[in-house]
Amino acid sequence: MGKRVAVTGGTGFIGKALVAALIARGDSVLVLTRSPEKARASFRAHAELDFEAWDAERQPASWVASVDAIVHLAGEGVFDARWSEARKRALVDSRVLGTKAIAEAIREASPRPQVWLSASAIGYYGQDSSKPPQPESGAPGDDFLARLAQDWERAADRAHGIGVRVVHPRIGLVLGKGGGALAQMLPPFRAGVGGPLGSGKQAFPWIHLDDAVRALLFLLDTPTVDGPVNLVAPATDTMGAFAKALGHALHRPAFFAVPGFALAAALGAERARALLEGVPVLPEKLQAKGFAYRFPTVDAALADILA
Repeated sequence: MGKRVAVTGGTGFIGKALVAALIARGDSVLVLTRSPEKARASFRAHAELDFEAWDAERQPASWVASVDAIVHLAGEGVFDARWSEARKRALVDSRVLGTKAIAEAIREASPRPQVWLSASAIGYYGQDSSKPPQPESGAPGDDFLARLAQDWERAADRAHGIGVRVVHPRIGLVLGKGGGALAQMLPPFRAGVGGPLGSGKQAFPWIHLDDAVRALLFLLDTPTVDGPVNLVAPATDTMGAFAKALGHALHRPAFFAVPGFALAAALGAERARALLEGVPVLPEKLQAKGFAYRFPTVDAALADILA
């Protein structure tokens, strides 16, 4: 018999694919959303799929006692708008307040879910291109995105030590059809004016959407894994190498680099730095536990996505 799994952020790029995968394998899914009717319209009707209204920043997570597992993916899009102080506060609150609400509800629930995957991000390691590849034990950074990831994880850690397995999937740049980082990159590349951002030497830790979803299922099902887990491909590609591979896959040039100063003018200096600097990341825990990637190389990933 399948699990009862609650998913926040279930209408997002990763969440929608995860919900479909959970149902396909026989689990029942509860999607938590501010607008159940709007969310329901984006899914095919299914007997094992339910929707419940929940405002992560304002409501207690009273639903946690009714599920076996939780996958918490909700949060405002990091690169959706310029980073004003108000926007940065919204990015923090949309992650930390909802996570705290779930953690407190888990502490009070009876029965409690068995496992909670509370999303984090590879931004945890900071924006320092001089760092060597980072496993999960790597030191945190000290920029905005790094502090955001640390606060996000600390909020979830309130549920540690009460018989619930808490996992922080530190998710890399997810590549797939119809969304994610690739959707923003494809138009200029298809027009023949694509290329790397800045020098192209910065790390580009990516993962295929299919592998990201399979990894989340693997973490739900593997009781010996807890704490931070890097959700990235085993390859340690740079932005330049990725741009070259994308150009090759599309049979287009890939040498029209976007200068750092132009990116800073368009996005703001702090937000641009998050794209111009990067830390290579290793999926040490996934590999140690035997997770098998379907798309371990960028060429294989792009061939599948662009087919």
